[in-house]
Amino acid sequence: MKLKLKKLTSLDKVFLHKEPSATCEPIRTVLANEAFSFQIAWFAEAKEADGHHAPYVRVTVEEDYGGAVRLKEVGHVPSELPAYPNADDDYLTKLPGLFPDPLYELEDGIVRLVANQWRSLWVEFHPDGRLPAGTYPIRVTLADLEGRELAAVEHTVEVLGALLPKQELIHTEWLHYDCLAQWYGVEPLSEPHWELIERYIKTAVDHGVNMILTPLFTPPLDTKIGGERLTVQLVGVSENKGRYTFDFSRLKRFIDMARRQGIEYFEMSHLFTQWGALAAPKIVAESGGELRRIFGWDTEASGPAYKAFLDSFLPELTAALREWGVADRVWFHVSDEPHRDHLESYRAARNLVEPHLRGFRMLDALSDFDFYAEGLVKTPVPANDCIEPFLAAQVPNLWTYYCCMQYRDVSNRFMAMPSRRNRILGAQLYKFSLEGFLHWGYNFWNSQYSVKPIHPYAVTDAGCAFPSGDAFLVYPGEDGKPVESIRLKVLREALYDLRAMQLLERLTSREFVLNILEDGGSKPITFKDYPRNESYLTAVRTRINEEIAVRSR
Repeated sequence: MKLKLKKLTSLDKVFLHKEPSATCEPIRTVLANEAFSFQIAWFAEAKEADGHHAPYVRVTVEEDYGGAVRLKEVGHVPSELPAYPNADDDYLTKLPGLFPDPLYELEDGIVRLVANQWRSLWVEFHPDGRLPAGTYPIRVTLADLEGRELAAVEHTVEVLGALLPKQELIHTEWLHYDCLAQWYGVEPLSEPHWELIERYIKTAVDHGVNMILTPLFTPPLDTKIGGERLTVQLVGVSENKGRYTFDFSRLKRFIDMARRQGIEYFEMSHLFTQWGALAAPKIVAESGGELRRIFGWDTEASGPAYKAFLDSFLPELTAALREWGVADRVWFHVSDEPHRDHLESYRAARNLVEPHLRGFRMLDALSDFDFYAEGLVKTPVPANDCIEPFLAAQVPNLWTYYCCMQYRDVSNRFMAMPSRRNRILGAQLYKFSLEGFLHWGYNFWNSQYSVKPIHPYAVTDAGCAFPSGDAFLVYPGEDGKPVESIRLKVLREALYDLRAMQLLERLTSREFVLNILEDGGSKPITFKDYPRNESYLTAVRTRINEEIAVRSR
């Protein structure tokens, strides 16, 4: 069996049936506190005499610098819906099939050479701020189980003396707590569930998430009208003859745990249902000696019953948040993704809560400019294909998001998209000085509208509803730890780029950095118009690193 290896960047995707073509050389410099990744693709060419033999080989790193070099095997998952039919042409493929995405830990450093297929290893180098500046050769070898070397790949990385600054961007990827409980078969908010939540938050923080969706009540997100998601509710509620008492102990535990893992901001789950604030979210309470649902789809959002509840609940909640010293780190939601015809229902809902939330910031994902123009939301979060009116109006502290509907022209993270379309986000966030970035799907392992749970290794498109890659960034691991994805790693690289640009701006000027990004002004970057090649991203980041190095000596 003849073994062929190729060194690739983190931006390449290796499909089983196709020889990868290296788009460019991996970057050779890294700041002292960021992770650097590249790939090693292999092809085991089998002759007829080899039969079906697929040997196991041992993968080793010649020098891992105290654990700084980490190896993972790139796995493949199916997609029945990689792209919508009218998607643009900047996709690797629009055909259903197997896509490289999950990153598996190596068991004892062993991988299997499946014959006549292209597969790949993910190599990560983590200086972690503890390695001194200097040059670090990385040599990865493949050897048979008797120790005979079969092939090797080398790459040299220079660790620069400069450090990335603290991430200023507020970044949230919505964690779906019910999906964790469903997959692992644990009782919501039991001790095993708390352990899972903490592990998944840690991985999110390690990859640039610093805000967490906080389930005061079961978040009313992607739920069929009239349907219910598994109850995950941090606030304890007791009801007696229309009077309410509240237990915030689990909420306090959650906030303390999340802060311990590095979370800085908390977004309270939406106080009204998705798509227009038409009803109250699902809320359960102890009433009449039993736990029962007291509000839900059958509760009018602006009706007297729910108003009375909010009038009782919100003052106590906000007082607790102030007492815990986190009020300045808390954001509230009204309703997710309202549309133009929801203006009045959204207005009515907002007017119910606004008197109780003065001094707190509020934000919602919405793309109709009228919501902002009429003063209904001070921090709008428009989709990146609808952001132009908000930019033109110079909305302060602007955010953006993307999801399944941002499938033409703009950046996104679908499996079928080239990874550069994921990574360009960092440059776009820098160009427009955005305060935050939101995404709804960190681990949504349900079908659309949460009708039923799905198996995320078998169904990656929410049941042919969303292009694969939209609904989740991590997979459930057997040991209760998340399995990371290529898309998660590349998104982190985008955030590294953003921080490096901000560092260089402090050392030079914003004009200087934009001049690098936009080739002296000849190639302006927008959310729909940007360079569509991998070498641009590696060249820009290399230049930024060089300029930082010169000014940091």
